[in-house]
Amino acid sequence: MQSVDFFTPVVDDPYTFGQIAAANALSDLFTVGARPLTALNLVSFPIGCLDADILVKILQGGAERVHAAGAVVAGGHSIEDDEPKYGLSVTGLVDPGKMVTTCGCQPGDQLYLTKPLGTGLLTTALKGEILTEVDISAAIDGMVMLNKAAAEVMLEVGVSACTDITGFGLIGHASEMAEASGVSLKIFINDLPTYPQALEMAEMGLVPAGSHRNRKFYFPHLEGHESCDPLSLDLLSDAQTSGGLLIAVAKEKTDLLEQRLTDRAVPVHRVGEVVSGSGGCLLLQT
Repeated sequence: MQSVDFFTPVVDDPYTFGQIAAANALSDLFTVGARPLTALNLVSFPIGCLDADILVKILQGGAERVHAAGAVVAGGHSIEDDEPKYGLSVTGLVDPGKMVTTCGCQPGDQLYLTKPLGTGLLTTALKGEILTEVDISAAIDGMVMLNKAAAEVMLEVGVSACTDITGFGLIGHASEMAEASGVSLKIFINDLPTYPQALEMAEMGLVPAGSHRNRKFYFPHLEGHESCDPLSLDLLSDAQTSGGLLIAVAKEKTDLLEQRLTDRAVPVHRVGEVVSGSGGCLLLQT
């Protein structure tokens, strides 16, 4: 399995930015149950404007997460650019017979999310200097956290399907999983987990541009949004960075999944269930 991802800084601290960017890139491998092997650094940096030590710290943060994932940094490539950008091209191995995809949801499966939502709202507030990194420390810890333990539990338990929640938000990635499986997903809109202060930022209108695009594109796939709290809809469509896994699991395995995720200190939140219906549709239940 191979994947690639990179972006501009979402936090001010360069080491933490490197950690988040690496965790985000590695997530695509963990989502399918792959074991990361190697990573290549992708760097754009204004070397004439910023101190080279900043770049060193970004790379150190990325390397720390790669090593924590059990992989190695095998090299990379850099260019000079007006704005810093960092990410990774990652390669891993997966047994095709055990690979987890978005196509396996079955009616009756329960849906679990392994990280809260709201990173888009909070990092937008950080960029706007409404909040500080101390204020959003819980979200930063969540973005730094690898999906490694969640993926290992997922393989141990045996789940139906999985996707990770990143730029398209829960609304987008859930819709794509529903479409790939030919089912509908019922989302418990009032039970969505949130990082502290995320809803307060939505109430202030600090909604990132990516979230507006998610709403515009995916709202036609929604049923029931007319009766929902607008702030909950902002959370549903919030563009995430290094988000958690959305896991569909058979009902008889839910206790085992919850227990093993808890034992590995992975957040676990039941956020919906799979139902028969038009493929790709999301049904919002208040």
